[in-house]
Amino acid sequence: MESLTELATIVDHFPESVLVIRQQTEQQLPAHAHDKGQLLLVFGGIAYLQTAEKDFYIPSNHYIWIPKQYSHNLMFNAQDLYIINIYFPSTDDHGFYDELGIYPVSKLLFEMLSFGEKWHGDFFAGSWEYEFLNTLKSLLPKENLRKFSIQLPTTDHQRLNDITADLRQRINEPLMLEDIAKKFGISVRSLTRLFQNKLHLSFIQYLKMVRIIHAMELLKDTDLTVTEIAYGVGYSNISAFSNTFFQLTNMRPTEFRSMLQ
Repeated sequence: MESLTELATIVDHFPESVLVIRQQTEQQLPAHAHDKGQLLLVFGGIAYLQTAEKDFYIPSNHYIWIPKQYSHNLMFNAQDLYIINIYFPSTDDHGFYDELGIYPVSKLLFEMLSFGEKWHGDFFAGSWEYEFLNTLKSLLPKENLRKFSIQLPTTDHQRLNDITADLRQRINEPLMLEDIAKKFGISVRSLTRLFQNKLHLSFIQYLKMVRIIHAMELLKDTDLTVTEIAYGVGYSNISAFSNTFFQLTNMRPTEFRSMLQ
């Protein structure tokens, strides 16, 4: 709790400044929020951002915009993960800046970040660094990039949590809704309603999401081939695996692995 208080003090100490922090400051802190909007950029691995409603997966060369006063906590397990946090003062900006979203880092954004690669600390109105960083912020909605869509909803429904935990343990098996319902002593209709009402996803949609998340982790952490990974997360058809991966990440598995490297 002391580290959380210290972080809040650092981030919001100067309400009108743009703050740049180039370190893994927020790792495994309890859920918290800032008075400033947060641009969190990830390079070299996968970060995990948890909110009350969903878990978000942020792959390398992507960023997440976190609106002001949006409660969250960040987790990751890669030691070589490089993170940049830029905190922007509260303004009257709306639309893009009101919503949490994950987007790829464009070439233009990457070049702007590289230009200020040694910047760290608070920057105030009147300095050219402040103006440059606010220009960078204003660029974000204008790029009109497609959101990265790996978002795993969470619930406090204990029975459903037991079911989803079982799914994750047996992800390499052929999992059918009817078999899962039978195992947990629930009707197919009731289980279907549970997924829709509590997670706002169908059973199939949830299973796809979990499988692709695990595939992302295997692509990052192992030397397994794409074919081996496809079989390892429950796909018997490599084309179906690749197409589902692309549908959820906007990348093919080989592109995703290359990006991490």
